Amino acid sequence: MARLSVNVDHVATLRQVRGGNYPDPIHAAVIADLAGANGITVHLRQDRRHIQERDVYLISHIVKSHLTLEMAPTEEMFAVAKQMVPDMVTLVPERQQELTTEGGLNLLEEPQYLENYINRLQKEVGCVVCLFINPDEEMVKNADRLKADFVELHTGAYAEAKDIEEEIKQLRQIERMAHLGYKLKLGVNAGHGLNYHNVANIAKISPIEELSIGHSIIARSVFVGLERAIKEMLELIG
Repeated sequence: MARLSVNVDHVATLRQVRGGNYPDPIHAAVIADLAGANGITVHLRQDRRHIQERDVYLISHIVKSHLTLEMAPTEEMFAVAKQMVPDMVTLVPERQQELTTEGGLNLLEEPQYLENYINRLQKEVGCVVCLFINPDEEMVKNADRLKADFVELHTGAYAEAKDIEEEIKQLRQIERMAHLGYKLKLGVNAGHGLNYHNVANIAKISPIEELSIGHSIIARSVFVGLERAIKEMLELIG
């Protein structure tokens, strides 16, 4: 059974629209914890468009469940991770113009830099390191070569499929890459674009250990409340 990590970035997005102090992602993280979520995910972007250092710090000290910090592989973010000491760091690509993360890391670019960065996170911060990648054989194999602990398979192409044939094709690709990661002794997570309509098939892929889901849960919570939205998602992936 896959675990659920609730991404609370979009609670912070609402807060930042008005520049005030509510709604507070800390409050959302506590509700998620109490509702049965297995973890909390936050993405501290370099432009600080939603989550702030204060949010990461407080969540790491208040919430009892597993904390995943998504971040770009930069020296600035390394310093943050070293200060916050999350349970897991998921390295993601960032472009300032993007609305949300558009694809996985290209592990063929600066592989020596990435390998050193991963090693430093593991040894100096003491956290598990996950790489957010497209469900591609070369990327999965390179994650293993770079000595990452986990991969998170980008499920965007599956979530955005225009017809059932394309959806099945993308689902099968994710399944193959999940099994490849498992064979290479990598932990396997998945996320991006997952919602109440498409999550069940991904959750059935046995090597996948954790699903990172944010936008659809926060959107659903507008109508039913955050606790119920999380419990409904847990039922679907359970």
